[in-house]
Amino acid sequence: MIKLSLFHRKPRLPLGARAFDLLCLTVLVVLAAHTPHLPVWFSGALVLVLGLRWWQRRRHGGRAPWYLKLPLIALLSAAVIVHYGSLFGREPGAALAVGLLVLKLLETEATRDARVGAAFACFALMTALLFDQGMLATLLVALGLLPALATLRALEPAHGSTSLPRELLPALGLLGVSLPLALLAFLLLPRLSSPLWGAPNPPQARSGLSDDMAPGDFFDLLTDDRPAMRVSFTGRPPQTSQRYFRAYVMSNFDGRRWSQFDGEDQPTAEVEHDKTVDYTINLEPSGQRVLPALDVPIEAPARAQLGPDREVLADRPVNEALTYSLRSALSYRLQAQLDEAERRRGLQLPADFNPRALALAGRWRAQYGANDAAVIKAALSLFHDGGFSYTLAPAPLGRDSVDDFLFSTHEGFCQHYASAFTVLMRAAGIPARVVTGYQGGYWNALGNYLLVRQSDAHAWGEVWLPGRGWTRVDPTAAVRPERINLGAAAASSAAAAWSPGGWWLDLRNHWDIVNRWWNQGVIGFDALRQHGLLTPFGLRDTDPGTLGLLLAIGGTLFAAIGLAWALWTRPPTDPLRAAMQSLERRLAGVDVVRRHSEGPQHFFSRAARALPAQRVELDRLMRTYLELRYAHDEPPAHLVKNFRRAVQYFRPRRMVK
Repeated sequence: MIKLSLFHRKPRLPLGARAFDLLCLTVLVVLAAHTPHLPVWFSGALVLVLGLRWWQRRRHGGRAPWYLKLPLIALLSAAVIVHYGSLFGREPGAALAVGLLVLKLLETEATRDARVGAAFACFALMTALLFDQGMLATLLVALGLLPALATLRALEPAHGSTSLPRELLPALGLLGVSLPLALLAFLLLPRLSSPLWGAPNPPQARSGLSDDMAPGDFFDLLTDDRPAMRVSFTGRPPQTSQRYFRAYVMSNFDGRRWSQFDGEDQPTAEVEHDKTVDYTINLEPSGQRVLPALDVPIEAPARAQLGPDREVLADRPVNEALTYSLRSALSYRLQAQLDEAERRRGLQLPADFNPRALALAGRWRAQYGANDAAVIKAALSLFHDGGFSYTLAPAPLGRDSVDDFLFSTHEGFCQHYASAFTVLMRAAGIPARVVTGYQGGYWNALGNYLLVRQSDAHAWGEVWLPGRGWTRVDPTAAVRPERINLGAAAASSAAAAWSPGGWWLDLRNHWDIVNRWWNQGVIGFDALRQHGLLTPFGLRDTDPGTLGLLLAIGGTLFAAIGLAWALWTRPPTDPLRAAMQSLERRLAGVDVVRRHSEGPQHFFSRAARALPAQRVELDRLMRTYLELRYAHDEPPAHLVKNFRRAVQYFRPRRMVK
């Protein structure tokens, strides 16, 4: 009976089952390291292929035929192109590399294939650090090397089968021994000013904040608990109600969406202040130029500039963690004088939008006359007493979004309230605009810094009042004071549905001090800090030549320590070497003398040519010696004893010419 199979069967499998299992585990770890930035369907398909290949080899064995591999490779390339639009770049390149690694298992049957697969897996594993260099990601990549090292060890000749933990323990020891040398290379290997591959990463809009806004845009951001920035203050930190971090100021409104005014040629608004605070921000990569600053910044940090409305803009997008220092005013008067063009811009509203909101604001103006403060108070009272609620799952809004919110749904979060409040103010004749950024944060007393998460994103309003200038008014505080005083997580019970539990969030907030140390000490260790590495020893600027010399000295020192340890731990007698020396003396008696630089295999081959009648016996001795010497960490005593006995029985016979 003939059984049909998609795979060619072989009577023997050169690659052992344990080595193949370890290789599959290695590939699975690589896939797990890349899963956070791969499409779910792509990762699922690769896991399915990996599982089917492992099951097929257990049942049948054999390589996949070409007519199965070629369509899979074409399908992989097509999937990457369809999803990413190209095969080139960081994301598509990583996806293609991981996919090819999985497909490599379809033809892995020989030891050589397994070695190539393990080496390629190490490379693919390292590429995961292009996406995330955090401490946990780095630790995962380091531990991901364990199955790869165990795979290479399982490929050694005469390697016995042991339990999986015992297979991984030697690899763990190798990683531990390599840590001092890795630390030396981290400190002394000269840093490059640009990426090694010559092209910087494309901008990634990770922060969620953007230069335009519509009610509802913040939902994904408000449920994102990743850190946005960490703030250290010189002196006491400001009160929670003063922790407003300005990012974007938006003056243009089209009836639905707010956007920035294109005022690059406009001068920066003047600010009068009497109380300032100095602080330093460690900003996570955002892919944008905006640098959040405590409201309002007095001046821009290095390699940045102030916008017309006191936004801080970097010279280039923030694609890596950035640290900058600022001084801001907590008590200020911003732009005390407003010219006619700026006033018109602050009152602009699109025609034929939100008629009910405009009518309500008109009634307030008629009722309170020129009393702008009374109009503002009326709007805040409406939000406080008008049945409004704070929720992260509001009902959708129609064309007249502000009317729908004010007179129908009565529910939303900060964007809804800031947008509606600003429209009401403009309709009442009060110049107003929307400001977005962050508010609140968690004060980490242990690390003495403020942790601001993405979920602390916020939107509020600014109104221009005579004699006071642009004044912050936060309508969300009228609905949910907890949002301002306690933070975003406490703003509503609905928010808790997407937020971690209190104990878990508290644990993460305390753990963040480790992440901060990692960002500052490891990720933030750039070329500038490396040049000042030896400042405590009197060298102010360490040039690359000095770093290279120190690296060479340190590497030589580690090599010397390793050699000394190997010699110290070497057993006093080596029976295998003694047996080999006895054989060399016997062969020297028939004029086959081993040269000083000659390896054992070449020596045995030359002896076999000199003694052709004993070629088979010499070949057997050579294979036995090479296996005992190089295929074992410690050769078994009984096999060494057998080799010594074989040497004793060997009698070289001189050729008679």
